[in-house]
Amino acid sequence: MYELRLSFPVKKLVKVAGLSRSTYYHLISKLNGPDPDRKWKRRIQLIYRKHDGRMGYRRITEILQAKKYNINHKKVYRLMKELGLRCQVRMKKYNSYKGKVGKVADNILNRDFQANRPNQKWVTDITEFRLFGEKLYLSPVLDLFNGEIITYTIASRPRYSLVKEMLDQALESVKEDDELLIHSDQGWHYQMAHYRKTLKENNITQSMSRKGNCHDNAVMENFFGIMKSELLYYKEFSSVNHFKQELETYIHYYNHTRTKFRLKGKS
Repeated sequence: MYELRLSFPVKKLVKVAGLSRSTYYHLISKLNGPDPDRKWKRRIQLIYRKHDGRMGYRRITEILQAKKYNINHKKVYRLMKELGLRCQVRMKKYNSYKGKVGKVADNILNRDFQANRPNQKWVTDITEFRLFGEKLYLSPVLDLFNGEIITYTIASRPRYSLVKEMLDQALESVKEDDELLIHSDQGWHYQMAHYRKTLKENNITQSMSRKGNCHDNAVMENFFGIMKSELLYYKEFSSVNHFKQELETYIHYYNHTRTKFRLKGKS
């Protein structure tokens, strides 16, 4: 209708459209005037680009509200739709269970994923994925206090060294007065005598999920899902080494930039 105004009289246009003349001129004035949402759109675009398209409307709303802006998720959704912005991210789980090859610990964590201080509760697991025809195994450890990835190891085979090196690196973060619990599934790596001995020597309590119950380690499973959707399935890699470089960059982003709901919009 706006484009036809130069070819037809306004009287005929409003009659065909079923509008009053006042409504027509009100709509025209809005089209010719400045966009009332231009500041919101600029803020949304800045956040979207800062996070490389990984943020959907809910997380962008959370970031804006954390900055004390009064806006709800419905408006952010509408403006992102107008801007043509949408979250660009939308792993075979490695099963390390081989029966009882060592000692299985009790489920002491018992899905209590809250921690009051750093180095109080850690969770760990191994995930498997394939790149360039090669299997890769990732073994991170996560602090339940703030969701930070303390450290990780990655290898082409799920040998015990994968977990041993991860644990050795993580122990560098532990202080003498920490009372730490570390939780995992019942994978054979965590049943090994050497692993259990290392924990005991460092006064660390061991906890394990119940057999076949992934919800007992839900926070770690959630991290794997996020990492795969925001990195593995989102980026393109030229080689395995390129992926490892991008993984290091992503872990830094995850720890220091990416907002977390449990931290009320903080990273």
